[in-house]
Amino acid sequence: MPPTDYLDWLRREGRIVIVGASLAGLRGAETLRAEGFAGELTMIGDEPYEPYDRPPLSKAVLLGRAAPHHTELPHRREIDAKWRLGVAATGLDVEAKRIRLADGDEVEYDRLLIATGVSARPWPKEDEDRLEGVFTLRTRDDAAALLRRLKAGPRRVFVIGAGFTGSEIASACREQGIPVTVAERAGAPLVGALGGVIGAVAAEMHRENGVDLRTGVMVTALEGDPAGRVRAVHLSDESIVEADVVIVSLGATRNTEWLTGSGLGAGPRGIACDAGCRAFDFRGIVTDDIFVAGDVARSPHALFGYQFLSLEHWGNAVAQAETAAHNMISPSAERKPHLWVPAFWSSQFGVNIKSVGVPPMGDQIMITQGSLAERRFVGVYGYQGRTIAAVSFDNTRWLEFYQRQIEKGGPFPVEFPTVDRRPEGRVPVGADFPDPALPTHGPMVTLSGYSPTDQQLVFHPARH
Repeated sequence: MPPTDYLDWLRREGRIVIVGASLAGLRGAETLRAEGFAGELTMIGDEPYEPYDRPPLSKAVLLGRAAPHHTELPHRREIDAKWRLGVAATGLDVEAKRIRLADGDEVEYDRLLIATGVSARPWPKEDEDRLEGVFTLRTRDDAAALLRRLKAGPRRVFVIGAGFTGSEIASACREQGIPVTVAERAGAPLVGALGGVIGAVAAEMHRENGVDLRTGVMVTALEGDPAGRVRAVHLSDESIVEADVVIVSLGATRNTEWLTGSGLGAGPRGIACDAGCRAFDFRGIVTDDIFVAGDVARSPHALFGYQFLSLEHWGNAVAQAETAAHNMISPSAERKPHLWVPAFWSSQFGVNIKSVGVPPMGDQIMITQGSLAERRFVGVYGYQGRTIAAVSFDNTRWLEFYQRQIEKGGPFPVEFPTVDRRPEGRVPVGADFPDPALPTHGPMVTLSGYSPTDQQLVFHPARH
């Protein structure tokens, strides 16, 4: 069948399956319907819920401002899908175009969108992880269980990992007057995502808000009492902290284990795909009928040296899903690349943190507006003479400007009349990111591919 005839048939009566009842899965389904897909659409999800919003779980939900089971994502349009919820995908037969489910059933597809996202990384010692009072926070059931425990008035909460989620949890505890200790193996909070210069500011925020922050240490053991309840945390500096609630915030693992043996290029860093969201097989050959979107995807980005990026960002999940869905039912000449500029936000200790670009790619930083001491500033990251990212603390108005600089390969160091010429912003300094070979907690962007060093890219995205 000629490609155009196949696409016409696919759009009219083909079968598209989306594995992952997630933000990316829902937005992909909506885009398929909006662009004329009239065939059979199936949504598969391992949780028993329709897609819901995750960012509020570590913010508004823990503060009691939103109910954990009322965070459903609004539907932008009717998707007329068959929902298979509460049953996980356990295998994929690429040749037969068939997905195996945990209940023994199988679902056939003509085209497949994988949007399985990530899971919270558990505490590695299983017997300690099973202690009552040990939590992770990823799902809304996790949030509901943790909220109940916080409302019961714990003596002390211990958070393992000072990435964004761990810091937000610590902030929510302190806002409710709950004593909290945070342990981070790096030198400061947020260093994996924003580097040591900004991490030092984050450390001050923790301590000034009453957090017992322990940096440069590792948790070696969780101690339980005879009834199987956690009661203390042992650290690598031989200190012991009594705590009756422990929250493991060690980052995420990408949900790819169900693809073992499928032949796809899937592993711990995600599923490799091209800029059009088509999955690669293990040989590096692009597939025709399998697409990937959201946190589980690894895709090359033209703005960032064609490195493969794995992005745990809300906006990226939406944009990539829309691109993948469009390309699934479009001829080659009409397909689009996924070129979304990474962006994220966090709220902690009363400060609004936002970023654009890929900070971990930067080797230098300039404070171009405001002041670190006042915690109201913009920091701009540079890499090989280019502006690569920017982060703001309570100062978002400049981010759109710096996003345009990132998109067009603007120069670094930054030299504009708008730059605040306070001493700390006059010259770039090392961004102080940890050695990438050493694990740190909570980077929101994983650089997992090749970066050419012998060329500069100036990219001007089309405006629509």
